[in-house]
Amino acid sequence: MAFHKRLDVLSTMKKTGLIPVFYNSDFETVKNIALACADGGAKAVEFTNRGDRAVDVFRQLCVFRDQQRPDLILGVGSICDAPTAAMYISAGADFVVGPLLDEETAKLCNKRKIPYSPGCGSVTEIHKAHELGVEICKVFPGAQVGGPAFVKAVTGPCPWTEIMPTGGVSPTEESLKEWFDAGIVCAGMGSKLITEELVKNRDWAAITANVRETIELINKVRGE
Repeated sequence: MAFHKRLDVLSTMKKTGLIPVFYNSDFETVKNIALACADGGAKAVEFTNRGDRAVDVFRQLCVFRDQQRPDLILGVGSICDAPTAAMYISAGADFVVGPLLDEETAKLCNKRKIPYSPGCGSVTEIHKAHELGVEICKVFPGAQVGGPAFVKAVTGPCPWTEIMPTGGVSPTEESLKEWFDAGIVCAGMGSKLITEELVKNRDWAAITANVRETIELINKVRGE
């Protein structure tokens, strides 16, 4: 079951403004990436369901969190259906993210009081997600859906909407300012933040530095 309460997870996501997104088939690598992100200030991270038996790696990460790093908030991404979500929830997922809106997944997460951020590409999908109990809607793919202009257009008539784009957000002041000025509450960021080269070189300190610098930029553009 989830280690952290729903409202605490949502609050952390919005306060930090950054959700690092990553996948690796090796548990030690995944653990070190998660720790590097947490040490940089991003306690909520998203492990993507991308490889064979990825749930086994995630389960190990959850055991590690439970026993040694209770400050970690562990989410799972790339979830397209309720049965897959159920596996990760039973493993200990604190939140669930998907590239699309799936009604059964939304209902399952709502029953278990676990935040669900589905991928939405239209105002109608966002409205449906709200109806299903979603607090933060993921806009995916962020750049292709319409970028910051799409977010600004949605939050105009629907100011209660809270959006997290993934795809198209870069760890630069220019990119972050454009997105946050448009009205997002947080951003998912993968390979531009946790680069393949840094992971290959096991340069966890550099990942920590990237995360810390990105959060500092987010605070700056938000005027904090």
